[in-house]
Amino acid sequence: MSNPPNSASLPDQLRRRLGVSDAVMIGLGSMIGAGIFAALAPAARAAGSGLLIGLAVAAVVAYCNATSSARLAALYPASGGTYVYGRERLGEFWGYLAGWAFVVGKTASCAAMALTVGSYVWPGQAHAVAVAAVVALTAVNYTGVQKSALLTRIVVAVVLAVLAAVVVSASVSGAADAGRLNVGSDATFGGVLQASGLLFFAFAGYARIATLGEEVRHPARTIPRAIPVALGITLAVYAAVAVSVLSVLGPQQLADSEAPLADAARAAGAEWLVPVVRVGAPIAALGSLLALILGVSRTTLAMARDRHLPHTLAAVHPRFQVPHRAELVVGAVVAVVAATADLRGAIGFSSFGVLAYYAVANASAWTLTPAEGRPARIIPLAGLAGCLALAFALPPASAITGAAVLAAGAAVYGVRRALTIHRT
Repeated sequence: MSNPPNSASLPDQLRRRLGVSDAVMIGLGSMIGAGIFAALAPAARAAGSGLLIGLAVAAVVAYCNATSSARLAALYPASGGTYVYGRERLGEFWGYLAGWAFVVGKTASCAAMALTVGSYVWPGQAHAVAVAAVVALTAVNYTGVQKSALLTRIVVAVVLAVLAAVVVSASVSGAADAGRLNVGSDATFGGVLQASGLLFFAFAGYARIATLGEEVRHPARTIPRAIPVALGITLAVYAAVAVSVLSVLGPQQLADSEAPLADAARAAGAEWLVPVVRVGAPIAALGSLLALILGVSRTTLAMARDRHLPHTLAAVHPRFQVPHRAELVVGAVVAVVAATADLRGAIGFSSFGVLAYYAVANASAWTLTPAEGRPARIIPLAGLAGCLALAFALPPASAITGAAVLAAGAAVYGVRRALTIHRT
């Protein structure tokens, strides 16, 4: 297997500026975002009283994926994440397919986050606000990853404060009832799996640390530390929020809620907290959108270097040291999708693409040797099986559309490969 090229030898290489705390914050900004404000209600509709089991399953799959990704990122600290790992460990096609799944799926996720901002800030003009948010955050990313990391720190701090207020208010109120946490007969195996797939959407941000591998200082040490720390904090936060909200609302009321955290604050008698939550939600979505655009543009950069995407997108700005053309193109595509797409459809489609991406990551980690830092065999195996199970447990429309788009990407690769062979 080939090692990544020396960063000093390429004019389109990015500069290593991020430390452990920066990487952790970018991961938190990706995970602790709009998902926790929006995913609990549809997950409760799918799993009923089995919501917490669904959260636990999503957490296990996320842990396996994170462990596999961390080991691979330490070995291949280049922009692109699983696009690079799949190419190096499984072959060019699998790397390409992972990159395709990530770029397409996360572009939809960017649009979903932007639409979440719009729906909270100005419901009547949600699409216009979404486009404005994409333009503004693309401009922030264009001026340098360090400024993006600083803004992410601020967003994470605000969102954690809002979530902490909801957890404390719900937990100490007389409306909280531990009996609402019990699993009843309404929880089914298929429903729990579908809830896990929906909740996984909110966990998937740790990939952002790996896709920024080329901009992290001492990646062999920093990435394996940053990914589990970011995931562990996120798991603790999500578990605390899910337990407190479920104990106040119960599974049925949670399933019917349009704004579950705001409704939980209201049920707990903390009316003052409701407008705070409604401000916190778009801030969280902006944090997720900021980190998502970072990750998609870096994978686009890596694929452009290998000419799977137009090579002109591989350029790095001489002053800001960012893949400026890739960021502008990604921002433009996300703005178009945000102006036209449906929020629920974007989330389902994105979940399928992300799970396919991590399936390739786990398959890649399976090929590592002990000398290369291979995790226990059960971890990539469980991660691969979990990704496939959750992907096809998603609503049928999401699974079918996602599979069709992956097949289209594979067909494009096949045609391009055939034309290359024909020319030679």
